[in-house]
Amino acid sequence: MQFDHLKRREFIALLGGATAWRFTARAQQPATPVIGLLDFRSPDGMTERVRVFRQGLKETDILEGENAVIEYRWAENQIDRLPALAADLARRQVAVIAVPGGPASALAAKATSTIPIVFGVNEDPVRLGLVASLARPGGNATGINIVTGELEAKRLELLHELVPRATRVAVLINPTAPNAERMLRDVESAARAIGLQIQVLNARTSHEIDAAFATFGRERPDALLVGTDAFFSFRRVHLANLASRHAIPAAYATREITEVGGLMSYGSNIQDAWRQAGIYTGRILKGAKPADLPVVQAAKFELVLNHQTARTLGLEIPPTLLATADEVIE
Repeated sequence: MQFDHLKRREFIALLGGATAWRFTARAQQPATPVIGLLDFRSPDGMTERVRVFRQGLKETDILEGENAVIEYRWAENQIDRLPALAADLARRQVAVIAVPGGPASALAAKATSTIPIVFGVNEDPVRLGLVASLARPGGNATGINIVTGELEAKRLELLHELVPRATRVAVLINPTAPNAERMLRDVESAARAIGLQIQVLNARTSHEIDAAFATFGRERPDALLVGTDAFFSFRRVHLANLASRHAIPAAYATREITEVGGLMSYGSNIQDAWRQAGIYTGRILKGAKPADLPVVQAAKFELVLNHQTARTLGLEIPPTLLATADEVIE
């Protein structure tokens, strides 16, 4: 009887120990990492970019809903909301904050100095203060330098090829953009080489964009080059509509404007940059440190033409441009 009682006590102790081990093991299982994705836009129209971001994650064996979760924060085109949204992700203690959509989102996220950040910016990330250097970022941020501003000269050449009769080209620039002076120097140099006259107009508000197009309406330049800046991307529909209303052939930096009716764009392949951001995010989740991941320089550039807009403007796209275009929107 005593032996049976002893065995029963040992069994209960063993059972209790097993139960305790199961609870301990469950508590020690790592929580599913959370990725914070922050962008100044609304989710409308962002499906393809989010898809390629997930594709980049998948290339590092990170799958949303399986071994990672993505928390999305959209500022709905209200830049002043970005700091609060970034702070919310920081409080959530996400594993990585991904901001592939430009400097405003990246700078808002950089307010935290501990959570790893993967950015995509179209301005020099060193000058923006995001990293110490491209080769050795040195802090909690790294990402992709989406080269756009350095392509102004090429955009002007392509615009002249599309509108060969043009002799006078208006240039619309946001004077508050960090790269405005360099952009203007590049355009002036390219214009001299081609033999074009340029007329520079500044716009930093929607009202100033309207005023600039009113000037175009009076002075009738042959074509328009819109400078690289997130401010113009925000107002892409406004710009495309005004260019159509004033019947002025215009070239832009990003395909987003061409997609909503702009004539042409030439710049970095933004979708590839989002995929690269996904890859870096996955690598950080796997243990890589942002300080050790060099900033990726965008290597893919795309020419996008809107054939319908060209027809509306009475332009015939040269066969050479059609052959080299990455996409022709019909």
